[in-house]
Amino acid sequence: MTSLPLASLPSCRRALDIYIDAKDNTRPERIAEAFAGDAVLTMSLATSNIAFPARTVGADAIARTLVIDFGKQYTRCRTYYVCDALEVSADGVVELPWLVVMREPAAGALRVGHGVYRWTFDDAAAVTALHIHIARMDVVADGEGRLLDALQAGLAYPWLTPDALRTHFDELARGTPELAFAKAFSRPAVGE
Repeated sequence: MTSLPLASLPSCRRALDIYIDAKDNTRPERIAEAFAGDAVLTMSLATSNIAFPARTVGADAIARTLVIDFGKQYTRCRTYYVCDALEVSADGVVELPWLVVMREPAAGALRVGHGVYRWTFDDAAAVTALHIHIARMDVVADGEGRLLDALQAGLAYPWLTPDALRTHFDELARGTPELAFAKAFSRPAVGE
């Protein structure tokens, strides 16, 4: 496996950027720009604070699961890729840590989660498989969205270095008692 700067992988990075735009901005039509028509999504969860199907097949079904259905439940979502460089193997990007900070309006709650993406690409840099591991998902009362604003403020989006994440969340945890839990998210998740 080789570490390459993000800018040296324009085709794969383009697909990753399209995915984030589709998911976070509720744009299901964009999934077809990044995913092969018969792509496979698999999920593993180490938490009971969120639910997804274990396996979804096809770009349309992936768009429904990760964008349409997700967007009905969560708003103000920001998903961050937490890395300095992409770890690349012959078949795709491996172990790309992520962080999500979003709002669940129905519960008046902030949701903060992290885990690892595992991507597989074809020769045209279309996503043929995506595995999402959710290592942790915390749900915190945040009726007005004040805590969500504090967590998202100042974070580079969607590409975030581990050092920037650590600095921001550690400072918040020290300065705001309600955000002390954020320290647990200041280190990227690693594989399952």
